[in-house]
Amino acid sequence: MSRRASGLKAWITQRATALYLATFGVYVTLHFIFNAPADHAAMQDWVATPWVALGLILLIPIVLVHAWIGIRDVYMDYVKIIGLRVTALTLTGFIFIASGVAAELAIIVAQIA
Repeated sequence: MSRRASGLKAWITQRATALYLATFGVYVTLHFIFNAPADHAAMQDWVATPWVALGLILLIPIVLVHAWIGIRDVYMDYVKIIGLRVTALTLTGFIFIASGVAAELAIIVAQIA
C-alpha cells in the first residue's frame, strides 16, 4: 500500500463499523419503543435470544474498533510529542481491551443466568 493510501483502510473500517452501529442502534431503539421488556427477566430473555446475543457479542468489538480508529486519529493529529502519543495510545489500548473483555463476559453471563 502506498503512503498516499495508508489511511484508506482505516477510513473504510470506520465507515463499515458505523454502518453496523447505526443499523443495530435502530433495531434496538425500535425494539424498545414497540416491545419494551416489562422486567429484568424479560430483558434477560431478550438478550439470550440467539440473534440478539450474536448482535451484542459483535457489537462490543465493533464499538471498540470504531472508537480505537477515532481516538488514534485524534492522538496522531493533535499529540505532537511522540512519547506522550505512544503512552496515550498504549493506555487507551489497555483500557479498550479490558472494557471489551468485561463487556463480553457480561453478555455471556447474562445468557447463562
